[in-house]
Amino acid sequence: MQKVYFDNAATTNVRPEVITKMVSVLEEDFGNPSSTHGFGRSAKNHIEQTRKNIANYLGVKASEIIFTSGGTEADNLVINSAVRDLKVRHIITSKIEHHAVLHTVQEIEATSGIEVSYVNINPDGSIDYDHLKSLLSNSAEKVLVSLMHVNNEIGTILDIHRIGNLCKEHNALFHSDMVQSIGHLEVNLNELNVDFTAVSAHKFHGPKGVGFAYIRKNSGLKPLIFGGEQERGYRAGTESVHNIAGMDEALRLAYEHLEEERKYISDLKHYFIEALKKNIEGVKFNANCCDLDHCTYTLINVCLPITDEKAGILLFHLDINGIACSKGSACQSGSSKGSHVLSEILCEEDLQKPSIRFSFSKYNTKEEVDYVVDVLKKFIAS
Repeated sequence: MQKVYFDNAATTNVRPEVITKMVSVLEEDFGNPSSTHGFGRSAKNHIEQTRKNIANYLGVKASEIIFTSGGTEADNLVINSAVRDLKVRHIITSKIEHHAVLHTVQEIEATSGIEVSYVNINPDGSIDYDHLKSLLSNSAEKVLVSLMHVNNEIGTILDIHRIGNLCKEHNALFHSDMVQSIGHLEVNLNELNVDFTAVSAHKFHGPKGVGFAYIRKNSGLKPLIFGGEQERGYRAGTESVHNIAGMDEALRLAYEHLEEERKYISDLKHYFIEALKKNIEGVKFNANCCDLDHCTYTLINVCLPITDEKAGILLFHLDINGIACSKGSACQSGSSKGSHVLSEILCEEDLQKPSIRFSFSKYNTKEEVDYVVDVLKKFIAS
């Protein structure tokens, strides 16, 4: 049986070069980076060099990069601390954010009584910028806007430059979950009026369990985890040196090969779209996932013309044929609920049909696309 991995938006496989780097650090630089002896200084060097490298890629200061266990922790750190330390009393977000943001905001609303507003979403997955401007204009409170750069289910790319300018005009703070964009798109945070971001290494062929938050200098945020003075005091606890070094190598390779890999994956996505159109009558593409100018090149979200009887076993059928994909975010794969993202943009008729997210990397091929389309075609026809 052929095995095909088309779930790269959930996680990517680790590049061989990254594994080599991590093994080297585990074997040779095992000291505690807070120790002052040579072993500790050697480990600390990996951390600080990674911090400088990331800052250079993103156009910010090294002191503004804070290592975390991943995007979820970074989102929680920023949102919770903004309410506690910066006196934010109004959060503006959307109902299609990742649950790392949505659930955090909902918990704060329930326990702190702050005001939460949800910006309107257009059928293509973009936000209503006029509505965002209205929400900002009419708020008398200190505001935090939290809107993700690239949606993890439908791939819609928001104009964060425009959002950042709106936030600046209205003296609002701007947080953007960039888990699906860093490593795949060029981002200069200094030019975007973004105050905070969240990033995960395992989305760009790095290790799981490590990421970072960008926290603009002199923001006033304070830590959520207390203990030692690691990470400029923002996050106590001994740093995971080998994971941080692996993230460094993964991000270096991602940006070093960005143009060639983006072209390859974009061509693969286009090939997949055309193959589906040709072989599956009635297929639909959710949001604007066919539009490379407004959607990431790394995924498509497909609504399939399948009967209710077959819809329930579609993912199982794909799995037993060696195909890995997703009906939505992997973080909610154990839930019986439908996609909270698609429920905001699809009509009731299309919500009753199965929608599948296929997401790609440099390791995928057109032969794999052909295999997947053939399996889908036969399943629908059977």
